[in-house]
Amino acid sequence: MDVKELLNRYATGERNFYGIALPKADLRGVNLGGVDFGRADLSGANLTKASMSGANLSQANLQGANLEHANLSEVILSGADLREATLSTANLNESDLSGAYLCDADLCNASLHMALLSTANLQRVNLCDAKMSGVRMWKADLREADLTGADLSEANLSDANLTGANLNATDMSEAFLTGTIMPDGTIHK
Repeated sequence: MDVKELLNRYATGERNFYGIALPKADLRGVNLGGVDFGRADLSGANLTKASMSGANLSQANLQGANLEHANLSEVILSGADLREATLSTANLNESDLSGAYLCDADLCNASLHMALLSTANLQRVNLCDAKMSGVRMWKADLREADLTGADLSEANLSDANLTGANLNATDMSEAFLTGTIMPDGTIHK
């Protein structure tokens, strides 16, 4: 299946594209709200400004994909591979990224209000100026992550690993930090 066929089938009401393979597809600006891309291969795809609110992308391969300015609110991305993906200024509010692989991803200025990132691998991720109030990140791996200027107010970071993370100007007011390994290696009690 190619992009044209996908869009035609979506336009006729089809939403189940589970396991589809569209690596490096050009899907800029498309509206695919509610689509099922579970286990899909969208590695290297260009989804800039795409709208996929309410979609299922669980265990999808989005490695190296460009999701800049994308609307991914209330999207299921649990177990998805987002290594080296660009998600800067993306809307991920209330999305499920539990167990996702986000190593070396760029989420600068992304909006992740009330998102679920428990057990996610966020090593070396760029979360500069991300809006993450109320985010749930228990047991998340944030080693060497850049959280400069991020809003983590009221976030749940219990048992998260922040070893070597940059928390310069990060708002952690009212954050839940029990058991969190802080940047200097100490465990917050």
